[in-house]
Amino acid sequence: MTEKEVDLFVIGAGSAGVRAARMSASFGAKVAIAEEFRIGGTCVIRGCVPKKLMVYASAYGTGFIEAEGYGWSAENIRFDWSKLIAAKDTEIDRLSGIYLRNMGNAGVEVFEERAELLGDGKVVLTDSGQVFRAKKILIATGGTPRKLGFAGEELTISSNEIFHLPKMPKKILIAGGGYIACEFASIFAGLGAEAILVYRRDTVLRGFDEDLRTHIHTELINQGVRVITHASIKEVAKNAEQLTVQLDNGQPLVVDEVMMAIGRVPAVAGLGLQKAGVKTTAGEAIIVDEFGQTNVPGVFALGDVTDRINLTPVAIREGAAFADSEFGNRRHAFDHKDVASAVFTQPPAGSVGLSETEARAEYGEIDIYKDAFRPMRHTMSGRNERYMMKLVVRAADQVVVGVHLVSDAAPEIIQVAAIAVKAGLTKQQWDETCAVHPTAAEELVLMREKFQPPVMEDGEAVS
Repeated sequence: MTEKEVDLFVIGAGSAGVRAARMSASFGAKVAIAEEFRIGGTCVIRGCVPKKLMVYASAYGTGFIEAEGYGWSAENIRFDWSKLIAAKDTEIDRLSGIYLRNMGNAGVEVFEERAELLGDGKVVLTDSGQVFRAKKILIATGGTPRKLGFAGEELTISSNEIFHLPKMPKKILIAGGGYIACEFASIFAGLGAEAILVYRRDTVLRGFDEDLRTHIHTELINQGVRVITHASIKEVAKNAEQLTVQLDNGQPLVVDEVMMAIGRVPAVAGLGLQKAGVKTTAGEAIIVDEFGQTNVPGVFALGDVTDRINLTPVAIREGAAFADSEFGNRRHAFDHKDVASAVFTQPPAGSVGLSETEARAEYGEIDIYKDAFRPMRHTMSGRNERYMMKLVVRAADQVVVGVHLVSDAAPEIIQVAAIAVKAGLTKQQWDETCAVHPTAAEELVLMREKFQPPVMEDGEAVS
């Protein structure tokens, strides 16, 4: 079979790969892309998009109940899992089709099969055997759920399978304490299931600001999620129609499903990295510079496979910067500093910039402004849900270096707050901004008193 020659061959049609392929083709490059699963990658097919649709669905249950406080009747409320899954599948099919059409319209040649590196600038399609010689190769294969290897792990599911369950579990155990685990615990609790979150540490959302972590941890419990800390799964066994889970603390649990959400690892198995000489970290993340260049000339990697900031918008921006730099005559790298993120629990959280701990480590002297309160919405709904707002300020020049929120609108607010943090606005400039009333967000421009941590004596607060 004759080798085909292209300017760029992309392995992986997710957020980074699709953006890089389309933009590179728009600059006149001859581009081919291969995807062994479905066009769209983790985000569109089995990640943030279907998850967010389920977040919306889960919020209606409590919403109907809260509405009674405002005069509405919440009788005869029913939820149909199969209807939700069917509607979700239709939307995902639509989005995947748009990705495919857009690449075709851009002139990208798309192959829906696996591709592997052969070395020396060559890639092979494993189904057809077609070999490509590419001037540049981009690896954008994303990540895959982490495995632990305990007995019965094959009986569990991950975020790959959770969107395709034939029926909703009445009782589900979710292992992990990161944003994926917290979000799905909140989703299933909202849909009316008994949700159990098992986490090996003491507080969920490691890596986020401590106050945000504590607040979300508490709100998960208030939502009805049973949180078991300092524990991990030791074994899972089939028990008739259910699963028996043995924790390493000796506690047995019987559930309908076990979802593993203990992190993700770069999807590099079988890619031929060793054959091509591409170096990886001990965790198998492909090592790249700020431009996505690996140690092998002409071979690049972007997105979750590099395990830097594993977020869809980051992958998209990395893909755009790659296309600009390699084919658009505008060399630049994406700035990974001050990237905002959200956690879609109930209530959701938003974060940008440095946590309090990170800011103290980097700058020493910092000022903290924070508040927690019951929002106006719940004064009549009867719900005890509370919001949290926090600003981390560098003391030397009063620049706001971190914003951390928990509220129904936190993901929307944090997008705008990220502009202010990226621009380096000072606390005074925030304070000089007039509030929008009545809103929860107005608290961000109204907090005036610095938080003073209590004085501790013998481990107890005395003031």
